[in-house]
Amino acid sequence: SRACKPRLVGQVFVGGSILRGGPVTVCRDEELKCQPEPLVIKCKRVYGGPAKIQLSVDGKRLYVTNSFYSTWDKQFYPNVVKEGSVMLQIDVDTEKGGLTVNKNFLVDFGKEPNGPCLAHDIRFPCGDSTSDILA
Repeated sequence: SRACKPRLVGQVFVGGSILRGGPVTVCRDEELKCQPEPLVIKCKRVYGGPAKIQLSVDGKRLYVTNSFYSTWDKQFYPNVVKEGSVMLQIDVDTEKGGLTVNKNFLVDFGKEPNGPCLAHDIRFPCGDSTSDILA
């Protein structure tokens, strides 16, 4: 896709409020045929939605955390606070286009020794431009 004329080439759902059985019911959406199922990776239900993202330097992996800020998490996603946040990997097909959640990758911050913990930012040394947008 060209920067001046972007087009959708891939899409994944990794949580949020519009999941099937969640707190929000979608009445009408011309692009969404049905509400997505909750995401489960390595027997862990992923609560919350994508908060921070970091693209690998080669552009083939997108890392995502699901904790916004603890006060927002408490209000909108209390299960993230209770169970801890996670980091997911989304595989990016740079040849044909498309995104796929990697079902073999999960960092569970709920299992930290003094956890559960809430992970927010992702920063790679020598990362790409998404790591330069830190305030």
